[in-house]
Amino acid sequence: MEKRTFIKFTLAAAACATLGTAYAADPIRIGAVLSVTGPAAYLGDPELKTLQMYVETLNKNGGLIGRPIELVHYDDGSESGKANGFTKRLIENDKVDLIIGGTTSGATMAMAPLVERAQIPFISLAGAVVIVEPPKKWMFKTPHTDRMAAERVFDDMKKAGLTKVALLSENSGFGQSGRKESQAVAAKYGITLVADETYGPKDTDMTAQLTKIKGVAGVQAVFVFGLGQGPAVVTKNYAQLGIKLPLYQSHGVASDEYIRLAGSAAEGVRLPSPALPVAAKLPATDPQKKVVSDYAKLFAERWKAEPSTFGGYAYDGLMLAADAIRRAGSTDKAKVRDALESTSNLVATSGTFNLSANDHMGLSLSAFRMLEIRNGDWTLLN
Repeated sequence: MEKRTFIKFTLAAAACATLGTAYAADPIRIGAVLSVTGPAAYLGDPELKTLQMYVETLNKNGGLIGRPIELVHYDDGSESGKANGFTKRLIENDKVDLIIGGTTSGATMAMAPLVERAQIPFISLAGAVVIVEPPKKWMFKTPHTDRMAAERVFDDMKKAGLTKVALLSENSGFGQSGRKESQAVAAKYGITLVADETYGPKDTDMTAQLTKIKGVAGVQAVFVFGLGQGPAVVTKNYAQLGIKLPLYQSHGVASDEYIRLAGSAAEGVRLPSPALPVAAKLPATDPQKKVVSDYAKLFAERWKAEPSTFGGYAYDGLMLAADAIRRAGSTDKAKVRDALESTSNLVATSGTFNLSANDHMGLSLSAFRMLEIRNGDWTLLN
């Protein structure tokens, strides 16, 4: 049985009524399709918790444009095919005003034709560049793209004098797109991909691929492109095989859960990431310091768990939606879409968003921080 959840904060509405600011109209219905269970659960679970937490917070503060927010969400079980069916239900049965979700790139692209046809604003929480390039009228996204991740990693490698690199990528969705983008930008940074191996999202051992990579003459570093549990398996196999080459991951593992799953094998791993994992280590002058610190504190207090960048993507999606609805002054889908597209200087957990007709993500490469795992914790490099 699929999970369908409606969140109506009647107590918040009653409180507002007491203060003389009662909700005046029907609720704003925000739909979500997330991977709360399955291999991508450590992405989708904090995303759902974040949406629930901030919908509650917004409602306690009067909702949006004088209306309460109602969250309707479905769990696709980390299966892209299910995401399509749930999106259809959100549009046709639940009559939502806007959709946030698509935890994975595969799920997002399964949802894409439906939201474009229905002409409903859709904010994805997935990384593939294909989501927003070329721009699709009704689709937006909050995470940095896989192309940006590849560029940030290759720039770091170039500075370290690493030019011969082995690529190991997941053979679906995010990993497929990351592989393509890595191949496309490698030469720009003087990088030669001397090995190109793949693995399945449900594989539990990657020693065969890593053994091949280990035997490649001249290889200087390994770059893994994937999300979920796969990259942690790679990291543990890497240590088991005694490979001493520098190991890089993508932002698909920018979560404490990756460190927990990989254990001591993650020591020394480098990756590009939003600012959230190093919120406490940011200088006071950093424009994201307050946003990421406040988010981390609230998430930890509410859920008794460490916040993750994936929950941050959901926060960013909801804040983009709330900002657009406020500026549109309604939930008219075309007006909200136009408002999203004109978002300017919105500071969130992923960076500062500046969207346009040609850029439905709105983040610069500088929004990525390079991190290294040291003593089981995140260290900010630059």
